[in-house]
Amino acid sequence: MPLPTRADRTLTAFEQPATHTLRGTTWMIRKFLLATIALASILACTAAIRGDQPPSGAGSAWAEIRIVDATTGRGVPSVELETVNGLRFVSDNLGRVAFLEPGLMDREVYFQIRSHGFLLPADGFGFRGRKIVPRAGSTTTIDLPRINLAERVCRLTGEGRLRDSILLGLVPAAAAPLPGGVAGQDSVQATVYRGRIHWFWGDTQRMSYPLGLFRTAGATTPLPTPAAIDPAAGIPYDYFLDPPTAAEPVGFVRAMMPLPERPDGVIWIDGVCTVADGAGADGDQAQRGDNPHRRMVAHYSRRRGLAEQLEQGIAVWDDASATFTVAAQRPLEESWRLPTTHPIDWQSEGRTWLLFGAPTPNVRVPATFAAVCDPICYESFTCADAANPSHPLCDSQGRPQWRWQRDLPPTGSRDEKRWIDAGLLEARWARFCPARAVADQGPDDPDSRRTVPPDALPASPSPMRDGERHSVGPVTLHSGTVRWNAHRQAWILIAGEVGGRSQLGEVWYAESASPTGPFSVAVRIVTHDRQSFYNVCHHPFFDGDGGQTIHFEGTFTREFSGNPQAVPRADYNQVLYRLDLDSAGLLPARRQGG
Repeated sequence: MPLPTRADRTLTAFEQPATHTLRGTTWMIRKFLLATIALASILACTAAIRGDQPPSGAGSAWAEIRIVDATTGRGVPSVELETVNGLRFVSDNLGRVAFLEPGLMDREVYFQIRSHGFLLPADGFGFRGRKIVPRAGSTTTIDLPRINLAERVCRLTGEGRLRDSILLGLVPAAAAPLPGGVAGQDSVQATVYRGRIHWFWGDTQRMSYPLGLFRTAGATTPLPTPAAIDPAAGIPYDYFLDPPTAAEPVGFVRAMMPLPERPDGVIWIDGVCTVADGAGADGDQAQRGDNPHRRMVAHYSRRRGLAEQLEQGIAVWDDASATFTVAAQRPLEESWRLPTTHPIDWQSEGRTWLLFGAPTPNVRVPATFAAVCDPICYESFTCADAANPSHPLCDSQGRPQWRWQRDLPPTGSRDEKRWIDAGLLEARWARFCPARAVADQGPDDPDSRRTVPPDALPASPSPMRDGERHSVGPVTLHSGTVRWNAHRQAWILIAGEVGGRSQLGEVWYAESASPTGPFSVAVRIVTHDRQSFYNVCHHPFFDGDGGQTIHFEGTFTREFSGNPQAVPRADYNQVLYRLDLDSAGLLPARRQGG
Protein backbone atom coordinates (compact mmCIF):
# COMPACT_ATOMS: atom_id res chain seq x y z
CA MET A 1 0.00 0.00 0.00
CA PRO A 2 1.52 3.37 -0.93
CA LEU A 3 2.30 5.62 2.03
CA PRO A 4 0.45 8.93 1.64
CA THR A 5 2.22 12.15 2.34
CA ARG A 6 0.70 15.10 0.53
CA ALA A 7 -2.95 13.97 0.52
CA ASP A 8 -3.13 13.95 4.31
CA ARG A 9 -2.59 17.71 4.35
CA THR A 10 -5.91 18.70 2.69
CA LEU A 11 15.34 2.77 -21.34
CA THR A 12 14.68 2.71 -23.83
CA ALA A 13 13.55 4.99 -26.59
CA PHE A 14 9.91 4.89 -27.57
CA GLU A 15 9.11 2.58 -30.42
CA GLN A 16 5.75 4.27 -30.85
CA PRO A 17 4.13 6.81 -28.56
CA ALA A 18 0.86 5.34 -27.32
CA THR A 19 -2.28 7.39 -28.02
CA HIS A 20 -3.65 7.54 -24.49
CA THR A 21 -6.37 10.07 -25.17
CA LEU A 22 -8.26 10.63 -28.39
CA ARG A 23 -8.42 14.41 -28.55
CA GLY A 24 -8.08 14.91 -32.30
CA THR A 25 -5.19 15.32 -34.67
CA THR A 26 -3.71 18.33 -32.87
CA TRP A 27 -3.47 16.37 -29.63
CA MET A 28 -1.85 13.40 -31.38
CA ILE A 29 0.74 15.73 -32.95
CA ARG A 30 1.43 17.23 -29.52
CA LYS A 31 1.90 13.73 -28.10
CA PHE A 32 4.31 12.88 -30.91
CA LEU A 33 6.33 16.03 -30.24
CA LEU A 34 6.46 15.30 -26.50
CA ALA A 35 7.66 11.76 -27.17
CA THR A 36 10.30 13.11 -29.57
CA ILE A 37 11.54 15.57 -26.92
CA ALA A 38 11.64 12.75 -24.36
CA LEU A 39 13.72 10.64 -26.75
CA ALA A 40 16.08 13.54 -27.37
CA SER A 41 16.45 13.94 -23.61
CA ILE A 42 17.36 10.28 -23.14
CA LEU A 43 19.84 10.30 -26.04
CA ALA A 44 21.49 13.49 -24.76
CA CYS A 45 21.73 12.10 -21.25
CA THR A 46 23.15 8.82 -22.55
CA ALA A 47 25.80 10.70 -24.54
CA ALA A 48 26.74 12.70 -21.46
CA ILE A 49 27.05 9.55 -19.36
CA ARG A 50 29.29 7.96 -22.00
CA GLY A 51 31.47 11.07 -22.09
CA ASP A 52 30.71 12.03 -25.71
CA GLN A 53 31.77 15.53 -26.81
CA PRO A 54 29.14 17.92 -25.38
CA PRO A 55 27.91 21.16 -26.94
CA SER A 56 29.84 24.24 -25.85
CA GLY A 57 29.30 27.92 -25.18
CA ALA A 58 26.15 28.18 -23.08
CA GLY A 59 27.83 27.36 -19.80
CA SER A 60 30.99 29.42 -20.12
CA ALA A 61 30.09 31.77 -17.22
CA TRP A 62 29.47 28.90 -14.83
CA ALA A 63 31.88 26.83 -12.78
CA GLU A 64 31.22 23.10 -12.84
CA ILE A 65 31.48 20.99 -9.71
CA ARG A 66 31.14 17.30 -10.51
CA ILE A 67 30.55 14.70 -7.81
CA VAL A 68 31.45 11.17 -8.86
CA ASP A 69 31.13 7.80 -7.19
CA ALA A 70 34.66 6.90 -6.09
CA THR A 71 33.97 3.26 -6.99
CA THR A 72 32.43 3.63 -10.45
CA GLY A 73 33.49 7.11 -11.59
CA ARG A 74 29.89 7.93 -12.53
CA GLY A 75 28.16 11.12 -11.48
CA VAL A 76 26.15 10.91 -8.26
CA PRO A 77 22.71 12.55 -8.19
CA SER A 78 21.23 14.38 -5.19
CA VAL A 79 24.48 15.20 -3.41
CA GLU A 80 24.14 18.30 -1.21
CA LEU A 81 26.86 20.95 -1.11
CA GLU A 82 26.47 23.72 1.46
CA THR A 83 28.59 26.83 2.02
CA VAL A 84 29.41 28.18 5.47
CA ASN A 85 26.72 30.85 5.05
CA GLY A 86 24.01 28.32 4.20
CA LEU A 87 23.91 28.38 0.39
CA ARG A 88 22.80 24.90 -0.63
CA PHE A 89 23.31 23.21 -3.99
CA VAL A 90 22.16 19.75 -5.12
CA SER A 91 23.79 17.75 -7.91
CA ASP A 92 21.66 16.75 -10.90
CA ASN A 93 21.30 13.27 -12.39
CA LEU A 94 24.78 13.46 -13.93
CA GLY A 95 26.38 14.52 -10.64
CA ARG A 96 26.87 18.14 -11.71
CA VAL A 97 26.43 21.40 -9.83
CA ALA A 98 26.45 24.63 -11.84
CA PHE A 99 27.94 27.38 -9.66
CA LEU A 100 27.73 31.10 -10.42
CA GLU A 101 27.65 33.27 -7.31
CA PRO A 102 28.75 36.94 -7.51
CA GLY A 103 31.46 37.56 -4.94
CA LEU A 104 32.33 33.86 -4.58
CA MET A 105 34.02 33.23 -7.92
CA ASP A 106 37.84 32.96 -8.21
CA ARG A 107 38.31 32.52 -4.47
CA GLU A 108 38.37 29.63 -2.02
CA VAL A 109 34.91 28.46 -0.99
CA TYR A 110 34.38 25.65 1.50
CA PHE A 111 31.48 23.26 0.86
CA GLN A 112 30.18 20.75 3.35
CA ILE A 113 29.29 17.69 1.29
CA ARG A 114 26.71 15.13 2.32
CA SER A 115 24.72 12.43 0.61
CA HIS A 116 22.86 9.42 1.95
CA GLY A 117 24.99 6.29 1.66
CA PHE A 118 28.20 8.23 0.96
CA LEU A 119 30.73 9.52 3.48
CA LEU A 120 33.71 11.82 3.02
CA PRO A 121 36.44 11.43 5.66
CA ALA A 122 36.20 14.04 8.41
CA ASP A 123 38.95 16.58 8.99
CA GLY A 124 40.47 17.31 12.39
CA PHE A 125 37.46 19.38 13.43
CA GLY A 126 34.91 16.83 12.25
CA PHE A 127 33.90 18.66 9.07
CA ARG A 128 33.27 16.67 5.91
CA GLY A 129 33.79 18.74 2.80
CA ARG A 130 36.17 20.34 0.32
CA LYS A 131 37.67 23.72 -0.53
CA ILE A 132 37.04 24.72 -4.14
CA VAL A 133 38.08 27.73 -6.20
CA PRO A 134 35.15 28.11 -8.63
CA ARG A 135 36.19 29.72 -11.93
CA ALA A 136 34.09 30.38 -15.01
CA GLY A 137 34.42 27.48 -17.44
CA SER A 138 36.40 25.33 -14.99
CA THR A 139 35.55 21.84 -13.72
CA THR A 140 36.30 20.51 -10.25
CA THR A 141 35.76 16.79 -9.70
CA ILE A 142 35.19 15.34 -6.24
CA ASP A 143 35.41 11.59 -5.63
CA LEU A 144 32.79 10.58 -3.07
CA PRO A 145 33.39 7.31 -1.16
CA ARG A 146 30.30 5.10 -1.14
CA ILE A 147 29.28 3.00 1.87
CA ASN A 148 26.12 1.64 0.22
CA LEU A 149 26.50 -1.63 -1.65
CA ALA A 150 23.91 -0.42 -4.16
CA GLU A 151 24.81 2.42 -6.52
CA ARG A 152 22.49 5.42 -6.79
CA VAL A 153 21.86 5.81 -10.50
CA CYS A 154 19.37 8.61 -11.15
CA ARG A 155 16.15 10.31 -10.14
CA LEU A 156 13.36 8.99 -12.35
CA THR A 157 10.54 11.47 -11.78
CA GLY A 158 10.05 15.16 -11.17
CA GLU A 159 11.50 18.43 -12.40
CA GLY A 160 15.08 19.52 -13.02
CA ARG A 161 16.72 16.11 -13.34
CA LEU A 162 19.36 17.54 -15.72
CA ARG A 163 19.16 21.17 -14.56
CA ASP A 164 22.83 21.83 -13.86
CA SER A 165 24.10 20.01 -16.95
CA ILE A 166 21.81 22.23 -19.03
CA LEU A 167 23.03 25.41 -17.32
CA LEU A 168 26.60 24.31 -18.04
CA GLY A 169 25.78 23.81 -21.71
CA LEU A 170 26.58 20.09 -21.53
CA VAL A 171 23.07 18.89 -22.34
CA PRO A 172 20.72 20.62 -24.82
CA ALA A 173 17.94 22.67 -23.27
CA ALA A 174 15.47 20.59 -25.31
CA ALA A 175 16.32 17.77 -22.92
CA ALA A 176 14.46 19.52 -20.08
CA PRO A 177 10.75 19.00 -20.58
CA LEU A 178 8.44 18.55 -17.61
CA PRO A 179 6.79 15.25 -18.62
CA GLY A 180 3.19 15.12 -17.53
CA GLY A 181 3.68 18.29 -15.49
CA VAL A 182 5.02 16.03 -12.72
CA ALA A 183 6.95 17.62 -9.84
CA GLY A 184 6.87 14.58 -7.54
CA GLN A 185 5.47 11.04 -7.47
CA ASP A 186 4.94 8.45 -4.77
CA SER A 187 5.23 4.62 -4.80
CA VAL A 188 5.55 2.83 -8.13
CA GLN A 189 3.67 -0.16 -9.50
CA ALA A 190 4.74 -1.73 -12.81
CA THR A 191 3.62 -4.68 -14.92
CA VAL A 192 3.79 -5.79 -18.55
CA TYR A 193 0.45 -5.62 -20.36
CA ARG A 194 -0.30 -5.77 -24.09
CA GLY A 195 3.37 -5.59 -25.02
CA ARG A 196 4.23 -2.48 -22.98
CA ILE A 197 5.29 -1.77 -19.43
CA HIS A 198 2.47 -0.04 -17.58
CA TRP A 199 3.57 2.20 -14.69
CA PHE A 200 1.35 3.60 -11.94
CA TRP A 201 2.04 5.92 -9.00
CA GLY A 202 0.14 7.14 -5.96
CA ASP A 203 -0.11 10.87 -5.18
CA THR A 204 1.46 13.18 -7.79
CA GLN A 205 2.65 16.77 -7.26
CA ARG A 206 2.32 19.52 -9.85
CA MET A 207 4.20 22.81 -10.23
CA SER A 208 1.12 24.93 -10.88
CA TYR A 209 -0.61 24.42 -7.49
CA PRO A 210 0.09 22.88 -4.05
CA LEU A 211 -2.53 20.15 -4.64
CA GLY A 212 -1.86 17.66 -7.42
CA LEU A 213 -3.45 14.34 -8.42
CA PHE A 214 -4.60 11.92 -5.72
CA ARG A 215 -6.32 9.24 -7.78
CA THR A 216 -3.34 7.43 -9.31
CA ALA A 217 -1.22 8.54 -12.27
CA GLY A 218 0.00 6.25 -15.04
CA ALA A 219 2.33 5.91 -18.01
CA THR A 220 3.68 3.31 -20.42
CA THR A 221 7.06 2.51 -21.95
CA PRO A 222 8.16 -0.10 -24.48
CA LEU A 223 9.65 -3.35 -23.31
CA PRO A 224 13.44 -3.19 -23.04
CA THR A 225 15.45 -4.85 -25.79
CA PRO A 226 19.10 -5.98 -25.87
CA ALA A 227 19.92 -2.63 -27.51
CA ALA A 228 17.87 -0.65 -24.99
CA ILE A 229 19.19 2.57 -23.53
CA ASP A 230 20.61 2.17 -20.04
CA PRO A 231 17.88 3.04 -17.49
CA ALA A 232 20.55 5.16 -15.82
CA ALA A 233 19.77 7.72 -18.53
CA GLY A 234 16.20 7.90 -17.24
CA ILE A 235 12.97 6.25 -18.33
CA PRO A 236 10.94 8.15 -20.97
CA TYR A 237 7.49 7.75 -19.45
CA ASP A 238 4.62 8.29 -21.86
CA TYR A 239 2.12 9.64 -19.35
CA PHE A 240 -1.64 9.36 -19.62
CA LEU A 241 -2.58 13.05 -19.83
CA ASP A 242 -5.49 15.43 -19.58
CA PRO A 243 -5.79 18.00 -22.39
CA PRO A 244 -3.50 21.05 -22.20
CA THR A 245 -4.58 24.14 -20.27
CA ALA A 246 -3.07 27.57 -19.71
CA ALA A 247 -1.67 26.34 -16.39
CA GLU A 248 -0.51 23.00 -17.84
CA PRO A 249 0.54 23.70 -21.45
CA VAL A 250 1.52 20.07 -22.10
CA GLY A 251 -1.32 18.61 -20.04
CA PHE A 252 -1.18 17.20 -16.52
CA VAL A 253 -1.35 13.51 -15.64
CA ARG A 254 -4.94 12.30 -15.45
CA ALA A 255 -6.62 9.99 -12.96
CA MET A 256 -6.21 6.28 -13.65
CA MET A 257 -9.16 5.45 -11.40
CA PRO A 258 -11.36 8.56 -11.47
CA LEU A 259 -14.61 7.18 -9.91
CA PRO A 260 -16.35 10.53 -10.48
CA GLU A 261 -19.53 9.24 -8.85
CA ARG A 262 -17.59 8.90 -5.56
CA PRO A 263 -15.49 12.08 -5.36
CA ASP A 264 -14.60 11.85 -1.67
CA GLY A 265 -11.12 10.60 -0.79
CA VAL A 266 -7.89 9.66 -2.50
CA ILE A 267 -7.55 6.43 -4.48
CA TRP A 268 -4.41 4.30 -4.41
CA ILE A 269 -3.79 1.02 -6.16
CA ASP A 270 -1.32 -1.77 -5.54
CA GLY A 271 -0.95 -5.42 -6.47
CA VAL A 272 -1.03 -4.49 -10.17
CA CYS A 273 -0.63 -7.63 -12.29
CA THR A 274 -2.08 -9.49 -15.26
CA VAL A 275 -4.14 -12.67 -15.02
CA ALA A 276 -5.73 -15.12 -17.43
CA ASP A 277 -9.18 -13.98 -18.54
CA GLY A 278 -10.76 -17.44 -18.20
CA ALA A 279 -10.44 -20.11 -15.56
CA GLY A 280 -8.92 -22.54 -18.07
CA ALA A 281 -6.39 -20.17 -19.61
CA ASP A 282 -3.33 -21.37 -17.75
CA GLY A 283 0.25 -22.19 -18.66
CA ASP A 284 3.24 -20.28 -20.03
CA GLN A 285 1.48 -18.76 -23.04
CA ALA A 286 -1.37 -17.46 -20.91
CA GLN A 287 1.10 -15.90 -18.46
CA ARG A 288 2.82 -13.63 -20.96
CA GLY A 289 1.97 -9.96 -20.52
CA ASP A 290 1.41 -9.51 -24.27
CA ASN A 291 -1.25 -12.24 -24.40
CA PRO A 292 -4.54 -10.67 -25.63
CA HIS A 293 -6.56 -12.96 -23.34
CA ARG A 294 -5.17 -11.48 -20.15
CA ARG A 295 -6.61 -8.75 -17.95
CA MET A 296 -4.78 -6.22 -15.82
CA VAL A 297 -6.08 -6.08 -12.25
CA ALA A 298 -5.19 -4.37 -8.98
CA HIS A 299 -6.33 -3.80 -5.43
CA TYR A 300 -7.78 -0.32 -4.96
CA SER A 301 -8.36 1.64 -1.78
CA ARG A 302 -10.39 4.83 -1.54
CA ARG A 303 -9.35 6.61 1.63
CA ARG A 304 -9.58 9.72 3.70
CA GLY A 305 -5.87 9.95 4.51
CA LEU A 306 -3.74 7.30 6.19
CA ALA A 307 -6.13 6.18 8.87
CA GLU A 308 -9.62 5.99 7.38
CA GLN A 309 -10.50 3.67 4.52
CA LEU A 310 -13.80 4.42 2.75
CA GLU A 311 -13.89 1.63 0.18
CA GLN A 312 -11.70 -1.14 -1.22
CA GLY A 313 -11.87 -3.94 -3.74
CA ILE A 314 -10.60 -5.36 -7.02
CA ALA A 315 -10.08 -3.01 -9.97
CA VAL A 316 -9.79 -4.07 -13.62
CA TRP A 317 -8.26 -2.13 -16.51
CA ASP A 318 -10.66 -0.94 -19.20
CA ASP A 319 -8.83 -0.72 -22.53
CA ALA A 320 -11.40 1.59 -24.10
CA SER A 321 -11.12 4.35 -21.48
CA ALA A 322 -7.57 3.51 -20.35
CA THR A 323 -8.67 3.63 -16.71
CA PHE A 324 -9.31 1.19 -13.88
CA THR A 325 -12.91 0.40 -13.00
CA VAL A 326 -14.40 -1.49 -10.06
CA ALA A 327 -14.64 -5.24 -10.65
CA ALA A 328 -15.62 -6.24 -7.10
CA GLN A 329 -15.85 -4.48 -3.75
CA ARG A 330 -14.53 -6.03 -0.55
CA PRO A 331 -15.48 -5.40 3.10
CA LEU A 332 -13.46 -2.66 4.76
CA GLU A 333 -12.23 -5.14 7.37
CA GLU A 334 -10.81 -7.55 4.75
CA SER A 335 -7.03 -7.51 5.21
CA TRP A 336 -5.58 -10.22 2.96
CA ARG A 337 -7.97 -11.70 0.40
CA LEU A 338 -6.86 -9.10 -2.13
CA PRO A 339 -3.87 -8.80 -4.51
CA THR A 340 -1.33 -6.52 -2.84
CA THR A 341 2.19 -5.11 -3.23
CA HIS A 342 3.98 -6.69 -6.25
CA PRO A 343 2.56 -10.11 -7.22
CA ILE A 344 4.64 -12.78 -8.94
CA ASP A 345 3.60 -15.83 -10.95
CA TRP A 346 4.44 -19.12 -9.22
CA GLN A 347 4.10 -22.66 -10.49
CA SER A 348 3.15 -25.11 -7.74
CA GLU A 349 0.95 -28.17 -7.37
CA GLY A 350 0.41 -28.33 -11.12
CA ARG A 351 -1.06 -24.86 -11.54
CA THR A 352 -0.11 -21.19 -11.81
CA TRP A 353 -0.67 -19.00 -8.76
CA LEU A 354 -0.37 -15.32 -8.02
CA LEU A 355 1.87 -15.00 -4.99
CA PHE A 356 2.15 -11.78 -2.99
CA GLY A 357 2.73 -10.24 0.43
CA ALA A 358 4.25 -7.22 2.15
CA PRO A 359 6.97 -7.85 1.11
CA THR A 360 7.38 -11.59 1.61
CA PRO A 361 4.94 -13.74 -0.40
CA ASN A 362 2.50 -15.28 2.04
CA VAL A 363 -0.82 -15.17 0.13
CA ARG A 364 -1.72 -17.05 -3.03
CA VAL A 365 -4.66 -17.25 -5.41
CA PRO A 366 -5.05 -19.01 -8.78
CA ALA A 367 -3.83 -16.65 -11.51
CA THR A 368 -7.21 -16.16 -13.19
CA PHE A 369 -9.55 -13.19 -13.23
CA ALA A 370 -12.41 -15.22 -11.75
CA ALA A 371 -10.27 -16.45 -8.85
CA VAL A 372 -8.85 -13.02 -8.04
CA CYS A 373 -12.41 -11.70 -7.75
CA ASP A 374 -13.52 -14.61 -5.52
CA PRO A 375 -12.41 -14.35 -1.86
CA ILE A 376 -12.97 -18.09 -1.35
CA CYS A 377 -10.04 -18.83 -3.67
CA TYR A 378 -7.40 -17.09 -1.52
CA GLU A 379 -5.02 -19.05 0.74
CA SER A 380 -2.58 -17.73 3.32
CA PHE A 381 0.77 -19.12 4.46
CA THR A 382 0.92 -19.19 8.23
CA CYS A 383 2.45 -20.90 11.23
CA ALA A 384 -0.04 -19.44 13.71
CA ASP A 385 -1.81 -21.78 16.09
CA ALA A 386 -5.44 -22.11 15.00
CA ALA A 387 -6.47 -22.57 18.64
CA ASN A 388 -4.49 -19.48 19.72
CA PRO A 389 -3.60 -17.36 16.65
CA SER A 390 -1.54 -14.91 18.72
CA HIS A 391 1.02 -17.70 19.20
CA PRO A 392 2.99 -19.79 16.70
CA LEU A 393 2.28 -23.49 16.26
CA CYS A 394 5.61 -25.25 16.89
CA ASP A 395 6.72 -28.87 17.16
CA SER A 396 8.61 -30.36 20.11
CA GLN A 397 11.88 -28.92 18.75
CA GLY A 398 10.46 -25.40 18.55
CA ARG A 399 10.15 -25.43 14.77
CA PRO A 400 7.10 -23.53 13.46
CA GLN A 401 4.59 -25.54 11.46
CA TRP A 402 3.94 -23.69 8.21
CA ARG A 403 1.02 -24.56 5.94
CA TRP A 404 -1.33 -23.10 3.33
CA GLN A 405 -4.91 -22.66 4.56
CA ARG A 406 -7.95 -20.41 4.03
CA ASP A 407 -9.07 -19.25 7.46
CA LEU A 408 -6.25 -17.53 9.36
CA PRO A 409 -4.48 -14.41 8.07
CA PRO A 410 -0.90 -14.83 6.79
CA THR A 411 2.13 -14.74 9.05
CA GLY A 412 4.56 -11.95 8.22
CA SER A 413 7.78 -10.34 9.38
CA ARG A 414 6.14 -8.26 12.13
CA ASP A 415 4.38 -11.33 13.55
CA GLU A 416 7.66 -13.23 13.76
CA LYS A 417 9.44 -10.27 15.33
CA ARG A 418 6.73 -9.99 17.99
CA TRP A 419 7.00 -13.72 18.77
CA ILE A 420 10.80 -13.53 18.94
CA ASP A 421 10.64 -10.58 21.35
CA ALA A 422 8.09 -12.45 23.48
CA GLY A 423 10.21 -15.62 23.59
CA LEU A 424 7.62 -17.63 21.64
CA LEU A 425 9.84 -18.25 18.60
CA GLU A 426 13.58 -18.83 18.28
CA ALA A 427 15.14 -16.34 15.88
CA ARG A 428 16.85 -19.13 13.95
CA TRP A 429 13.46 -20.45 12.83
CA ALA A 430 12.21 -17.13 11.49
CA ARG A 431 11.22 -17.30 7.83
CA PHE A 432 10.49 -13.65 7.06
CA CYS A 433 12.53 -11.91 9.78
CA PRO A 434 16.19 -12.36 8.74
CA ALA A 435 19.28 -11.83 10.85
CA ARG A 436 21.11 -8.67 9.82
CA ALA A 437 24.59 -8.83 8.33
CA VAL A 438 26.51 -5.57 8.63
CA ALA A 439 28.24 -5.24 5.26
CA ASP A 440 28.19 -1.52 4.58
CA GLN A 441 30.23 -0.07 7.43
CA GLY A 442 32.58 2.81 6.82
CA PRO A 443 35.26 3.80 9.33
CA ASP A 444 32.92 6.28 11.01
CA ASP A 445 29.76 4.17 10.88
CA PRO A 446 28.15 4.09 14.35
CA ASP A 447 26.89 0.56 13.69
CA SER A 448 30.52 -0.64 13.83
CA ARG A 449 30.32 -0.09 17.60
CA ARG A 450 27.12 -2.09 17.99
CA THR A 451 28.09 -5.41 16.45
CA VAL A 452 28.78 -8.79 17.97
CA PRO A 453 30.60 -11.88 16.69
CA PRO A 454 28.55 -14.32 14.58
CA ASP A 455 28.50 -16.93 17.34
CA ALA A 456 26.63 -14.50 19.60
CA LEU A 457 23.62 -14.73 17.31
CA PRO A 458 21.17 -17.63 17.26
CA ALA A 459 22.12 -20.29 14.72
CA SER A 460 20.77 -19.70 11.22
CA PRO A 461 19.98 -22.13 8.39
CA SER A 462 22.40 -20.09 6.23
CA PRO A 463 26.16 -20.61 6.76
CA MET A 464 28.08 -17.93 8.64
CA ARG A 465 31.51 -17.10 7.25
CA ASP A 466 34.52 -16.44 9.46
CA GLY A 467 35.07 -12.76 10.11
CA GLU A 468 31.55 -11.60 9.16
CA ARG A 469 30.06 -9.15 11.64
CA HIS A 470 26.42 -9.14 12.62
CA SER A 471 24.42 -6.71 14.71
CA VAL A 472 21.91 -7.73 17.31
CA GLY A 473 18.31 -8.40 16.33
CA PRO A 474 16.46 -9.45 13.21
CA VAL A 475 15.24 -7.15 10.45
CA THR A 476 11.54 -6.27 10.54
CA LEU A 477 10.75 -6.01 6.85
CA HIS A 478 8.63 -3.32 5.24
CA SER A 479 7.34 -3.23 1.67
CA GLY A 480 9.46 -4.63 -1.16
CA THR A 481 9.67 -7.38 -3.74
CA VAL A 482 10.69 -11.01 -4.15
CA ARG A 483 11.79 -12.01 -7.68
CA TRP A 484 13.41 -15.04 -9.31
CA ASN A 485 16.99 -14.29 -10.39
CA ALA A 486 18.60 -16.45 -13.07
CA HIS A 487 22.14 -15.40 -12.18
CA ARG A 488 21.84 -16.38 -8.53
CA GLN A 489 19.44 -19.26 -9.25
CA ALA A 490 17.53 -18.05 -6.23
CA TRP A 491 14.58 -15.94 -5.18
CA ILE A 492 15.97 -12.56 -4.15
CA LEU A 493 14.33 -10.17 -1.73
CA ILE A 494 14.77 -6.39 -1.90
CA ALA A 495 12.86 -4.78 0.96
CA GLY A 496 12.76 -1.87 3.35
CA GLU A 497 12.86 -1.99 7.12
CA VAL A 498 10.56 -0.64 9.81
CA GLY A 499 12.35 1.11 12.64
CA GLY A 500 15.95 0.83 11.49
CA ARG A 501 18.65 3.51 11.57
CA SER A 502 16.15 5.64 9.68
CA GLN A 503 12.48 4.88 10.20
CA LEU A 504 11.81 3.83 6.60
CA GLY A 505 15.17 4.51 4.95
CA GLU A 506 17.03 1.18 5.07
CA VAL A 507 16.98 -1.37 2.23
CA TRP A 508 18.02 -5.01 2.61
CA TYR A 509 18.94 -7.93 0.34
CA ALA A 510 18.31 -11.61 1.08
CA GLU A 511 18.01 -14.89 -0.84
CA SER A 512 16.09 -18.14 -0.61
CA ALA A 513 15.53 -21.30 -2.62
CA SER A 514 11.79 -20.65 -2.38
CA PRO A 515 9.75 -17.46 -2.77
CA THR A 516 8.22 -18.22 0.61
CA GLY A 517 11.59 -18.34 2.34
CA PRO A 518 13.25 -18.81 4.66
CA PHE A 519 15.18 -15.59 4.11
CA SER A 520 17.73 -16.25 6.83
CA VAL A 521 20.34 -13.49 6.60
CA ALA A 522 19.93 -10.02 5.10
CA VAL A 523 22.58 -7.53 3.99
CA ARG A 524 21.94 -3.80 4.13
CA ILE A 525 22.39 -2.38 0.62
CA VAL A 526 21.09 1.19 1.08
CA THR A 527 21.07 3.43 4.16
CA HIS A 528 19.75 6.93 4.82
CA ASP A 529 20.31 9.49 7.56
CA ARG A 530 16.90 10.69 8.80
CA GLN A 531 15.35 10.18 5.37
CA SER A 532 12.68 7.80 4.09
CA PHE A 533 13.13 5.55 1.08
CA TYR A 534 10.04 3.39 1.11
CA ASN A 535 8.01 1.02 -1.08
CA VAL A 536 11.07 -0.23 -2.93
CA CYS A 537 10.51 -2.26 -6.10
CA HIS A 538 12.96 -4.39 -8.12
CA HIS A 539 12.21 -4.27 -11.87
CA PRO A 540 13.29 -7.61 -13.41
CA PHE A 541 12.75 -6.32 -16.97
CA PHE A 542 15.83 -4.11 -16.41
CA ASP A 543 18.06 -6.95 -15.20
CA GLY A 544 21.36 -7.03 -17.09
CA ASP A 545 24.27 -9.41 -17.61
CA GLY A 546 22.05 -12.45 -17.24
CA GLY A 547 20.64 -11.15 -13.97
CA GLN A 548 23.96 -10.19 -12.34
CA THR A 549 22.97 -6.51 -12.41
CA ILE A 550 19.57 -5.53 -11.07
CA HIS A 551 17.75 -2.20 -10.70
CA PHE A 552 15.30 -1.12 -8.02
CA GLU A 553 13.60 2.14 -7.10
CA GLY A 554 11.85 3.68 -4.13
CA THR A 555 10.23 6.88 -2.90
CA PHE A 556 12.82 9.36 -1.58
CA THR A 557 11.24 11.78 0.90
CA ARG A 558 11.69 13.39 4.31
CA GLU A 559 8.16 12.32 5.29
CA PHE A 560 8.03 10.02 8.36
CA SER A 561 11.77 10.58 8.97
CA GLY A 562 11.81 13.48 11.43
CA ASN A 563 14.04 15.46 9.08
CA PRO A 564 12.73 19.04 8.75
CA GLN A 565 14.66 19.71 5.53
CA ALA A 566 13.61 18.43 2.11
CA VAL A 567 16.23 17.90 -0.60
CA PRO A 568 15.23 20.42 -3.30
CA ARG A 569 13.73 18.86 -6.43
CA ALA A 570 14.58 15.32 -5.29
CA ASP A 571 12.15 15.13 -2.37
CA TYR A 572 9.01 13.04 -2.91
CA ASN A 573 10.28 11.39 -6.08
CA GLN A 574 11.39 8.02 -7.36
CA VAL A 575 15.12 7.25 -7.25
CA LEU A 576 16.75 4.34 -9.10
CA TYR A 577 19.54 2.15 -7.71
CA ARG A 578 21.69 -0.54 -9.31
CA LEU A 579 23.14 -3.58 -7.53
CA ASP A 580 25.81 -6.05 -8.67
CA LEU A 581 24.80 -9.43 -7.27
CA ASP A 582 28.42 -10.62 -7.45
CA SER A 583 29.44 -7.98 -4.91
CA ALA A 584 31.52 -9.55 -2.14
CA GLY A 585 29.46 -7.62 0.38
CA LEU A 586 26.44 -9.79 -0.42
CA LEU A 587 28.19 -13.05 0.53
CA PRO A 588 26.57 -13.34 3.99
CA ALA A 589 23.10 -13.28 2.41
CA ARG A 590 23.70 -16.01 -0.14
CA ARG A 591 21.49 -19.01 0.35
CA GLN A 592 23.01 -22.33 1.36
CA GLY A 593 24.69 -23.94 -1.64
CA GLY A 594 24.88 -20.56 -3.46
